[in-house]
This record gives sequence, structure tokens and C-alpha cells, in this order.
Amino acid sequence: MKAIYLDTHVVVWLFSGLRDKLPEVAKIMIESNDLFICPIVILEIQFLKEIGRINYSAQEILEDLLIKIELKTDDLPFEIAIKKAIEIPWTRDPFDRVITASSIARSFPLITKDQNILSNYPLAIWNVPRPLAHLPK
Repeated sequence: MKAIYLDTHVVVWLFSGLRDKLPEVAKIMIESNDLFICPIVILEIQFLKEIGRINYSAQEILEDLLIKIELKTDDLPFEIAIKKAIEIPWTRDPFDRVITASSIARSFPLITKDQNILSNYPLAIWNVPRPLAHLPK
């Protein structure tokens, strides 16, 4: 097994039982890999709760997904993620930048529907499989 990162919306959809929103490629990747999130996903989920976009806290969501799908929070040092994020000029969204930067630092594919990430980051995956042969085993 290899590891993959999940973008925030994917985490929320998995928690909410909205697997049908995921394309087949993403489902296969999720079912056949160890699942990680960048810690900033926790903050973004909490922001979504605070602004009323979702009804559950980050803690509730993550505790549930730890049990259901063994979702883990990556322990990549924040300084490393930020150094990589500085090198990403194609987005101004701080969450997307740090999530993508963490994926870059780990060389983990990132499951995301975000078109900007998909257009600019070769390890981003949604509905089209990309060659992953260059990834470390």
C-alpha cells in the first residue's frame, strides 16, 4: 500500500456518506491506500463549521473517520510545509497552498476536485488516473 492525501471537501464528503460524489478513480485510490490529511485540513473543516457550511466540528469528523477509514493526520513539520508552500505561485488560497505543499513534501498523490490544483499539480487526482510510477514505494 501507498499513501495519499485527501483534500478537505473529500474528507467532508466521506464523513457525510457522499461517496457518490467521488469518481471511480478517486474511490479506488481511497480504498487501496493509506489515507492522510494535512493538519491544516482540520482548521479548514472547523472554519466550515463556524461559518455554517457544515454541522459537525473538525474533531467530530476526524474521530469518526479515524474509526471508519483509518484516516490519519500527517506529522510533517509545519516549517517544511510552509517552505514548500512559498514555492507555489498559482493559488492565493492558503489552505490549498499548504495542503498541496504537504503533498509535494511527502510525494503523496492528492485526491481533490479543485480544478486549480488539478491543473497545476501533477500528483493531483480526481477522475483521470495519472501515472504514479515515479512515486516512492
